Amino acid sequence: MPEVYYNDYSSYLKQFFSHRAQKISIDAGFTCPNRDGSKGRGGCSYCDNKTFSPFYCSPSKSITTQLNEGIAFFAKKYKTQEYLAYFQSYTNTYDSIENLKNRYDEALAHPQVVGIVVSTRPDCVSEEVVELLASYTDRYFVSLEIGIESTNDNTLKYINRQHTYADTKHAFSLAKNHSLHLGGHLIIGLPNETHNDIITHAKRISQLPIETLKLHQLQIIKGTAMADDYKRFPERYHLFSIDEYIEIVGKFLHHLRDDIVVERFSGESPQDKILAPRWGGIKNYAVAERIKKYLAEKKIYQGGGYYE
Repeated sequence: MPEVYYNDYSSYLKQFFSHRAQKISIDAGFTCPNRDGSKGRGGCSYCDNKTFSPFYCSPSKSITTQLNEGIAFFAKKYKTQEYLAYFQSYTNTYDSIENLKNRYDEALAHPQVVGIVVSTRPDCVSEEVVELLASYTDRYFVSLEIGIESTNDNTLKYINRQHTYADTKHAFSLAKNHSLHLGGHLIIGLPNETHNDIITHAKRISQLPIETLKLHQLQIIKGTAMADDYKRFPERYHLFSIDEYIEIVGKFLHHLRDDIVVERFSGESPQDKILAPRWGGIKNYAVAERIKKYLAEKKIYQGGGYYE
């Protein structure tokens, strides 16, 4: 059995940077096709961007100002590090190529920024967007993070994502072979999904040309459409306890391709925003340690089931 039970993100970044690399989140003022009416209104049923945006993120501030404030915050914790501009809020490829280029250029012009991470929807990845991002790769680290959320079309429809899993596969096929670091995001525990569905996610994602993956537990955020749905149809939701989550993620990893890097396992919104489940503010590093312990106890490791 291996001493390393899954591929972790900090080890992955050490391949590219001589110092610790820290993401600085940016709200560049983008919107979303699921909000502006081009595909839908109201956004995904679970979404409330304010729950994960740092205090310094605001579209009323310039990108440079947000970077300066974010760097000032993290510089207090770590003396030597490099910074990645993380275009996080809403859909960060949803604009004209000219406007996208202006925003990316401003971020990369910052003297302490060594790369960008661009978060987006699969239906907002085009050849033009890929070519623009690829144009930076000879000088910078460039990551494209695509919100997969589920590989089940019934789930995607239920949560009002307004795209299909075929869109996800198409986005990755457009972006591969362009020197971009491709990442994805998946929510564990969406309504009506079973344990078998979650294992199927691992198998399907393993077929994508993906390097990194973020996992998050489903959280019901107050004031969202999902909060209303949960109150009306609680039987459609299985909200994992922390122990249940550790177990299902362990099984998920067992069926996930062994070279995919797991960037994070969980994230908890501000306690006053969470309707359910309430895990008491446990941090991602603590969840990661419990998952390592589970894998060791069960004598399983990432990819072991994928190759069976």
